[in-house]
Amino acid sequence: MTTSHDQVKFAYWVPNVSGGLVISKIEQRTGWDIDYNRRLAQIAEQAGFDYALSQIRFTAGYGAEFQHEPVAFSHALLAATTKLKVIAALLPGPWNPAVAAKQIATISQLTEGRVAVNIVSGWFRGEFTAIGEPWLDHDERYRRSEEFIRALRGIWTQDNFTFRGDFYRFSDYTLKPKPAYPLPEIFQGGSSRAARDMASRVSDWYFTNGNSVEEIKKQVDDIRAKARANNHSVKIGVNAFAIARDSEAEARAVLDEIVVKADPDAVNAFAHEVKNAGKASPEGQGNWAKSSFEDLVQYNDGFKTNLIGTPEQIAERIVALKEVGVDLVLLGFLHFQEEVEYFGRRVIPLVRALEAKTAVHAQAAE
Repeated sequence: MTTSHDQVKFAYWVPNVSGGLVISKIEQRTGWDIDYNRRLAQIAEQAGFDYALSQIRFTAGYGAEFQHEPVAFSHALLAATTKLKVIAALLPGPWNPAVAAKQIATISQLTEGRVAVNIVSGWFRGEFTAIGEPWLDHDERYRRSEEFIRALRGIWTQDNFTFRGDFYRFSDYTLKPKPAYPLPEIFQGGSSRAARDMASRVSDWYFTNGNSVEEIKKQVDDIRAKARANNHSVKIGVNAFAIARDSEAEARAVLDEIVVKADPDAVNAFAHEVKNAGKASPEGQGNWAKSSFEDLVQYNDGFKTNLIGTPEQIAERIVALKEVGVDLVLLGFLHFQEEVEYFGRRVIPLVRALEAKTAVHAQAAE
């Protein structure tokens, strides 16, 4: 019998940014305003979702003309729910760890510990330049993020915290009140070696872009081996764009329409930036190293995870991801409110049933 601790977790991208989750001119019945998002958070909570992830953007791009700040927005969603955890994205550079630690500690106290953070190292040079922030080399950005995480955790757990890093320094600093227990979970993303190495040392969760089960397994095996060598443990979250419909043909038709109606100028501009970002890593790769035009229409490679089809097909693919070590699936949708409700009603119960069946078989084999 599976327990809630063993079950795969579900999260959704908060549309606190306009334009939805695909770079396409297809109709998207998704709003970026607070009223839409409050209701969406309530629907997701009732549907069985565990987390929501608020996005961080400072400049417009690929349809994202409007962007709400994620920490304040996350707090508003927490105030509208009772169980859902909300992950607020933080970008080292614009955020100082002392300010971030205090913000998140206060929200944690006000919401009984339901807030988490996602540390975004940054990939878009133009965004940093636009707001007057220095642009660091690829691996330097991850070194800064690692110091940011170490500083957050130190401030949250220690009195008289002292830290001497290359990017951040603290002297005998005590934060009171500290966050509610358990401490806010720390998520991070990335697929480069620097990203995986950082996660294997300091992060609670590692997000990777969408991909096939086989490719995800390679990343999971790599990061878990590195974490064990560091006496650390890290959980894995995978990005996916879900198109769940009553028939596979209907779901595939929706995907085809999204791609056919893609905004080519916006997709190509995005492709140019992310390919440059990947080439800046020492190994010359990154999150989008092998992404096609069609993949980039969903800007975190969500189509690659292939959660497109009937509820039964999607549930089987989610359990296959779990079997190679995935702990959480981070989902985007075309029409968020209605599709999150459908996913919770039609897909999640099938996943739970398959998990229970797998657990029974495993016990029988012992």
